[in-house]
Amino acid sequence: MMHAHRFYIDGEWVEPCVSKTLEVIDPSTEQPAGTIALGSAADVQRAVTAARGAFASFSQTSKTERIDLLKRIVDILKRRNDELGDVISREMGAPLAMARAEQAGIGATHFEQTIKAIETFAFDYMQGSTRIVHEPIGVVAMISPWNWPINQIACKVAPALATGCTMVLKPSEIAPFSAVIFAEIMDEAGVPKGVFNLVQGDGPTVGTALASHPDVDMVSFTGSTRAGIAVAQAAAPTVKRVHQELGGKSPNIILPSADFAAAVSAGVRRCFGNSGQTCTAPTRMLVPALRMEEAGLIAAREAAALVVGPPSDPRTDLGPVASGAQFDKIQTLIERGIAEGAELVAGGPGRPSHLNSGYYVRPTVFARVTNQMTIAREEIFGPVLSIIGYDSEEEAIAIANDSPYGLAAYIQGDRQEARALAGRLRAGTVRLNSCAWDSAAPFGGYKQSGNGREYGKFGLHEFSETKSIVGFLDE
Repeated sequence: MMHAHRFYIDGEWVEPCVSKTLEVIDPSTEQPAGTIALGSAADVQRAVTAARGAFASFSQTSKTERIDLLKRIVDILKRRNDELGDVISREMGAPLAMARAEQAGIGATHFEQTIKAIETFAFDYMQGSTRIVHEPIGVVAMISPWNWPINQIACKVAPALATGCTMVLKPSEIAPFSAVIFAEIMDEAGVPKGVFNLVQGDGPTVGTALASHPDVDMVSFTGSTRAGIAVAQAAAPTVKRVHQELGGKSPNIILPSADFAAAVSAGVRRCFGNSGQTCTAPTRMLVPALRMEEAGLIAAREAAALVVGPPSDPRTDLGPVASGAQFDKIQTLIERGIAEGAELVAGGPGRPSHLNSGYYVRPTVFARVTNQMTIAREEIFGPVLSIIGYDSEEEAIAIANDSPYGLAAYIQGDRQEARALAGRLRAGTVRLNSCAWDSAAPFGGYKQSGNGREYGKFGLHEFSETKSIVGFLDE
């Protein structure tokens, strides 16, 4: 890629301050897909200085100017959609059709939803004699993950631009090439110099430098809970806002009133989508204990029907997981599930038998899992499902909430019953009966799944400060 060894700072593609590169591995072949430059604290300083310099003018632009900018970005995102999808498929292993339609396509969706939100968003209004004003928070450091790279970039950059913030993006070094194309799109769309900046690098170097920088007003981070804690600790001395979207271990409660076969099958597919590398994946399936054997048979059949293979093969349902480290972690946890006595009904350790290289994981289902087993407690981030039995709705709710995480939850069954139970689940999003995704719904977690909310008007609030001008009118 033309710009893979440069950073986008102050409206220009610039050479790194330190010459250091990193191989990016294609997870389907375990071979290098290319290299990127790795940034340093000096590169972060240049980028933050550019963002700070651009804030004074960009924060004063009109809503109309920012909407026009967002619309130009949408047009270019759509034009370069398939190119983005091809790159995402290569860098993190998503099947090509899925990478184009979902992984890449979701970027334009977030920008379009932000446009809808800003059109009706009241940046200032009167409350009695006091004027309430929502102003851009300032310079935002954005640290994004590899599992849905454009999704997590777009849902940060779109509201930041919409509110008048300036920013520095550090994408994951595991899936960095899509971010290069995104920066090219920002440049082509005419984002003013210094408003959007890109520095590649790793978390301990670039991530820490951004989180701790005194001229950064906010950190927006998506990733593991472990890394989120490190970001918050680095940010704490400068008392900046830290928004975190972290891990999940989402329960999927299948009620007795559900179409059982359909609900179990849908739960397996949703858990295994993107090779299980989705923070909201329903990895704990809760079923009536008396139907455990039936659930295991249905889930095993569904898992066996999924085609694991190269991302370029149109028959592929699941590509590889994104890295060797991720593959090793998943294998360790599958072995732990077996050792702790869960019943393995599908999949298991190792690659599928027809594949001898690549980070491919067998779609794995465990039945008769207890909620205290490691596979029910830890986020595996791979195609591994745990089926847990319950004897009553009260027990189902207790099991669902017995987790350090609270990002998402699912309920399948009678809609009235599901609505009644939804309010008792400690999760930021509760999805009923395999409903469609809502790009305007607030997204974020409870507990160790993070804080703050993204998407639509909620993202606009996240990137804003609230000011009160008291005595604006005479009483």
